[in-house]
Amino acid sequence: MLSTPPRAGARPGYRPGFKYVLMLGALAALPAVTTDMYLPSLPTVASELNTSQAAAQFTMSGTLIGAAVGQLVIGPFSDRFGRRLPLLIGISLHVIVSLLCAVAPDIGTLIGLRILQGFFNAAAGVVAIAVIRDRFVGSDAARLLSRLMLVIGLALLLAPTIGQAVAGIWQWRAVFVALALIGLVLVVIVWRFMPETLPADRRHRSGGAGAFRGYGVLLRDRHFLALAFIPGLGMAVIMSYVVGSPFVFQDEYGLTPGQYALVFAINGAGMVLSAQANAALVHRSSPTRIMRVTVPVLLGLSLLLPVLIVTGLGGVFGLAAGLWLVLGMHGLIAANATVSALGNYGHMAGSAAALIGALQVGVAGVVSPLVGVFGGGALAMSGVIIGCCLAMMLILAVATPAYRRGGVAKLDGPAASQEPEAAAGAAAEAELPER
Repeated sequence: MLSTPPRAGARPGYRPGFKYVLMLGALAALPAVTTDMYLPSLPTVASELNTSQAAAQFTMSGTLIGAAVGQLVIGPFSDRFGRRLPLLIGISLHVIVSLLCAVAPDIGTLIGLRILQGFFNAAAGVVAIAVIRDRFVGSDAARLLSRLMLVIGLALLLAPTIGQAVAGIWQWRAVFVALALIGLVLVVIVWRFMPETLPADRRHRSGGAGAFRGYGVLLRDRHFLALAFIPGLGMAVIMSYVVGSPFVFQDEYGLTPGQYALVFAINGAGMVLSAQANAALVHRSSPTRIMRVTVPVLLGLSLLLPVLIVTGLGGVFGLAAGLWLVLGMHGLIAANATVSALGNYGHMAGSAAALIGALQVGVAGVVSPLVGVFGGGALAMSGVIIGCCLAMMLILAVATPAYRRGGVAKLDGPAASQEPEAAAGAAAEAELPER
């Protein structure tokens, strides 16, 4: 079975089965896999399409732009028409656009198609988070998000290697055929196994303009906005590392590409492990209580990075260990901030999840290029990371009541009891036949 129905008289929550977590994790990972599988092919794309490196790189940036806009459009759409319909439409169009990318005749066409690809597969990430909020709140939601991080993390670790292997055998255009096949598999899985989690009586009926007015409500909620920025700053930390670390480890510290790939994989594994640690911690403490500890710890760890770089303490191993600790803390913060932000917006979870996702992409996209602006070296990378961590600390301390008397109860209040809507979603899934 995909899940176990709740017992009579039990709390209206339920424990999702492994298959259900795997399905949601695969959906949430689709946008990132779309980016990472294509990454090793960039030099070949620039050569074969007779274009510049900058133009080829914009096929990556275009995907992020499309994803940011797509989330903002698809979120309200899912609040009005339910979760399954926009998900099936979005992934189906991802399949079609991926196949068109495989036959793109020039770089301009490829850039345009990549923007559309990011726009449509944003449905997978938005709906996966909205479905969690439909059924869970508080620690239960944080625990499930942390489990999803395991699936997402493994997918991201494997995606570049798979993409390189596919391109090595069948050339770079085959990567897009592979992405189309992944999308097709997800369409079949969603069609057969994923129930609707937003009942008709809870959908927005005020039309498209009314659905988008929900963003006005969210943007006027200072606490929501503050909590929504924290995962974005966490993503900016990760992306600053991603764009800076190849030059730092290979040019400054002399690692070979293979050695750097090993460091990258180890750091990725650290993020996955910390997310699983968070899944265990939320059994004993609320999301806000965990953030009150982990955010200042993250800031302290980030301040160690320039010390390691300037003093040379531990050499490349010291820096790699410092980054492992900093990146690992992300898994103890992002899911908890997301859950706290969504707590009061179960009635518009699609819009709320979309805005959080758009902020993640947007903040990371704006901040991470600063590594290059400041010189691209180890100190520049660590400086941008420290700035993100400091901003995260200030936001949590000043813009939310997390450190004030009664602040934890205020932010985690909705988690005190599972909402009836979560029980309805659990019951819907429990009706699925065993496969």
